[in-house]
Amino acid sequence: MDNIIIELSKYIIIFLMTAYTFSCFSIFVQEYEESERHILIRQNILMFLIHFMAYMVMYLKTGEQKLIVFYGCQVVYFIAVIVLYRIIYPKVSSLIVNNMCMLISIGLIMITRLEFADAVKQFIYAIVGAVIGLVVPVIIRKMETLIDWTYIYAGVGFALLCLVAVFAATSGGAKLGFTIAGFGVQPSEFVKILFVFFVAASLQKSTDFKNVLITTAIAAAHVLILVLSTDLGAALIFFVVYLVMLYVATRQPLYAIAGVGAGSVAAVLGYRLFAHIKVRVSVWKDPFASYNEGGYQVAQSLFAIGTGSWFGMGLMQGSPDLIPVAESDFIFAAIAEEMGLIYALCLILICVSCYVMFLNIAMEIRNQFYKLVALGLGTCYIFQVFLMIGGVTKFIPSTGVTLPLVSYGGSSMLSTMIMFGIIQGLYIVREDEVEKRELKRARKERVVRNETGRTSKKNKTKFEEVPKQRIR
Repeated sequence: MDNIIIELSKYIIIFLMTAYTFSCFSIFVQEYEESERHILIRQNILMFLIHFMAYMVMYLKTGEQKLIVFYGCQVVYFIAVIVLYRIIYPKVSSLIVNNMCMLISIGLIMITRLEFADAVKQFIYAIVGAVIGLVVPVIIRKMETLIDWTYIYAGVGFALLCLVAVFAATSGGAKLGFTIAGFGVQPSEFVKILFVFFVAASLQKSTDFKNVLITTAIAAAHVLILVLSTDLGAALIFFVVYLVMLYVATRQPLYAIAGVGAGSVAAVLGYRLFAHIKVRVSVWKDPFASYNEGGYQVAQSLFAIGTGSWFGMGLMQGSPDLIPVAESDFIFAAIAEEMGLIYALCLILICVSCYVMFLNIAMEIRNQFYKLVALGLGTCYIFQVFLMIGGVTKFIPSTGVTLPLVSYGGSSMLSTMIMFGIIQGLYIVREDEVEKRELKRARKERVVRNETGRTSKKNKTKFEEVPKQRIR
């Protein structure tokens, strides 16, 4: 009986996941608030059903009681996050909250399946991230001086990257961060937020050539220090984010062309200077030919994705533990093997729906500084998703970045939840702007009505008096 339940569960989970993903996009075409509310409630139900079925399967396969306790803690956590956001911030984007919880639950399910101890750590990071994420919108909404801290953002960010470059130990060919009390800290994950705020503040003040040159020099210093640390994934994210923000702020195609040209030259130089990059490029070209020289990880990833096919092997029925660092850098391959390509594609689409919301906020918010911040954070998020999935599927060379909210990693989890908190704050600012515009429009209409009423009364009086005069 257990085997039948386990086998059926993978198809049910895929169906529920597809329904959830469809709702992420169908909500954008709803015209009435009541319809949106029904979709959001349906999303919550679908998420909890997927979460329940996944942990039920793992329990049936292992019989470990700790999974029941861990599952119960997660249910309490997700309910608390959803309810608290709605109580504290009535204007919050519930779609972003739902997607954030969904992505966290997907990650916790797969990390639990791979390594229970890591899943517990990830859950602790998620709790801390939720607490911080609930505070961040207040800061964004109330602190109007954030735009004035231009060089503070740059100075703090650059100092943190320098500390990593000088003192951090090399891991996997790169200097990424430090280990404190058994927990890893990767400063570049937090510096990218400071970097976005620096660029937004600088370009909002002025887009003349002198200021653009200064901003570019400081941005290039960030990228250079990351390259020297051989943290190439983060360097690429910083570079692309700056290029997109610069083009949107200035509307100058020449800057974008020059940036792409400089990036291409830097990529060629990096390939010639760093053996680390040469290995990754050769692995990307043919992971099977360089199987024993670094291609093992990508080859196993491709095997896993191919083995899973459309419907997957089913939870606890594949071999994702054969993929090195499957819980972090290659978690997408582990998900594709056991949950199937349909499930994995739905995961990508959920990430895309988050990005659509980020862009929606960036386009509609009036404040130029906040507009650039939303655009920068959105670009940072979706490009990291692209780098991670592209590397796992051999679409591009592997860069070693994580899948936000899904992959194991405390710094990645915390920084992404801070980013989502900032976006929620910007969403509330946008709603405040809309409310102010509506109030202003209502006042104008009231004034016009009053003036029209008075004019009509005067005209009416004159009209009535003329006949009287004529009668007389």
